[in-house]
Amino acid sequence: MLVLFETPGGFALFKVLDEGKLSNAEDLGNVFSSADSARKMVKLKAFDKFDNTSEALEAVAKLLEGAPSKGLRKFLKANCEGETLAVADSKLGNIIKEKLKIDCVHNNAVMELLRGVRSQLSELISGLGDQDLAPMSLGLSHSLARYKLKFSSDKVDTMIIQAIGLLDDLDKELNTYAMRVREWYGWHFPELAKIISDNILYAKSVKLMGNRINAAKLDFSEILADEVEAELKEASVISMGTEVSDLDLMHIRELCDQVLSLAEYRAQLYDYLKSRMNTIAPNLTALVGELVGARLISHGGSLLNLSKQPGSTVQILGAEKALFRALKTKHATPKYGLIYHASLVGQAPPKGKGKISRSLAAKAALAIRCDALGDGEDNTMGVESRLKFFTTYPLPCQPFDLPKYPPTKEIDAKRRDEEYRRLREKRKNAHENGRRRTKPRERAVRAMLVPEANAERMRMITHANAKSKSEKFPPPHQDGLLGFPMGLSRRFEPSEIPFSSTSFTSYANEPLEMWSGPLAPVEFTDIAAETRRSGGCGGGSMRMDVKV
Repeated sequence: MLVLFETPGGFALFKVLDEGKLSNAEDLGNVFSSADSARKMVKLKAFDKFDNTSEALEAVAKLLEGAPSKGLRKFLKANCEGETLAVADSKLGNIIKEKLKIDCVHNNAVMELLRGVRSQLSELISGLGDQDLAPMSLGLSHSLARYKLKFSSDKVDTMIIQAIGLLDDLDKELNTYAMRVREWYGWHFPELAKIISDNILYAKSVKLMGNRINAAKLDFSEILADEVEAELKEASVISMGTEVSDLDLMHIRELCDQVLSLAEYRAQLYDYLKSRMNTIAPNLTALVGELVGARLISHGGSLLNLSKQPGSTVQILGAEKALFRALKTKHATPKYGLIYHASLVGQAPPKGKGKISRSLAAKAALAIRCDALGDGEDNTMGVESRLKFFTTYPLPCQPFDLPKYPPTKEIDAKRRDEEYRRLREKRKNAHENGRRRTKPRERAVRAMLVPEANAERMRMITHANAKSKSEKFPPPHQDGLLGFPMGLSRRFEPSEIPFSSTSFTSYANEPLEMWSGPLAPVEFTDIAAETRRSGGCGGGSMRMDVKV
């Protein structure tokens, strides 16, 4: 019987001298307790040395897969003819037996035998000491780890995660600085904010112009268009802004330098991110874009972790809070997360975004797995999926929901959706306001007040020393002596109605008689009494007290 043993330096074949001891596997440990007893048990028959590290890596990688390398097959054919071979892996033994017609054995006794050989390896193989085996093992283990992970300096997705995080931070800082420039310089030249909407062009114009008085004699042709430049110069002459000192302008220009430097670095970082995405995840980049793809990788932790997720998870990745809130409140779950910002979803109509995002997420999951686990480095799969996305059956949504226009930028799609949402809310609010009914207590009744009566009324309220309610308010048969009839109430004009014209329909169509209450002075009491005796108020007069 021969024993196949793998070392960092090569393959070794040992001849078993006493096969009878293999029947008692528990005692094999005592046999290899010393070098002399180990030499009586096994003897080195042949040794196949590795020529270089790449050959050793290839052989070990084949062994991990359960298959013999080309060099091992030649070595076994030359030394194992007519012999039984003891191996450490049953799968390897089956392949050797099938392809090389060599009987192989794998059991507990063989494992104990290999363990004993390993303990006395430096004594059994002359010229191979522990000082040689240690660096060989270390170098081979590092090479094997790189091979298993398919290590490549261009395949490190950690750089993408850091780059997209820094890009988002730069966007926040850039917006903050740009708004500060607008607010600060707006005190001196407020009209410039409406003339130039772009933050970068605004900072360049402020840096070049300084004081608005200098605008008339400066050339802005390299920064602005001709019509914008003319409007700027015209507004600088009639500007309503305040004057600022040279020290203030110096600090404003330094802030403009910061804005421009951040914008320049952001452009460089975006180019770097784009190149890394095209190298690491070309298919995902072709399908959803570099920014959305980078955010998906960052949210998933790594490209390999993202490849383990199904399409349904990729679809709502980034909307976890909305998902769990919907599950808790038993409402509808979100239809999309980060993938919403992809151009294929952005160009779709609102009704078809959910179905298109689901179909796009399924194709994106396939593209991610192709990038993470595939050997190819081209974007053929992603480009084909994108070109055939709206034409291949089954369609991602209903035919009438398919887009009728070419792909647009992500920001355009976002603005279109926001405008649609704003108009919908506006129509909804207008409909609710049209159906509103004014409550009775909100209806205002207008009366023509007499200034002298108001003064008399205030004097009576202030100086009265009444002891009972009857003294404060006269009995019903005496109230006519203190007021005068107002006659029919006039109709309200539409412009005088504070809410809706339907709120006062009953008041506008029906005549209304009322008494002003104790508003008239004493000289009108005779007229009031005469009118009351003649029945001018009808059977049921209405008394209204107006508080001033």
